[in-house]
Amino acid sequence: MIRQARLADQPRIHAIRMGVRENVLDDPALVTAEEVDWYREQAIFLVCESAGEVVGFACANHQNGLVWALFVDPAREGRGHGRALLDETLARLKAAGHAQAWLTTGGGTRAERFYRRHGWREMGRSLGGQIVFIRSL
Repeated sequence: MIRQARLADQPRIHAIRMGVRENVLDDPALVTAEEVDWYREQAIFLVCESAGEVVGFACANHQNGLVWALFVDPAREGRGHGRALLDETLARLKAAGHAQAWLTTGGGTRAERFYRRHGWREMGRSLGGQIVFIRSL
């Protein structure tokens, strides 16, 4: 089940984000509580539940089409949760009027392969060396 994130989900969302094996935050302080609150209250912030437990989440900026985050509990990967979150996130960006979405991710990762498999096109590299992907909606 995909639904809007709630404040009560934050401890589980944080645990998922800190538990990933790739795209690990070098400095967790770079993601501020204010930024997370903005995504939850103003933008697109979705969670995926399985058996009543949050198993993944996605965030997107409805103003500029950025998919800011997509993470699934490593113990629950490979079960379609990421795809379901991505599909709903993109549907909501399209409903917000965007013709394309964009994101960045590390090279040589499972995330890179996931996005390529799902129709994302590489546009180059960011200043920090991340791959910049776009996808038409």
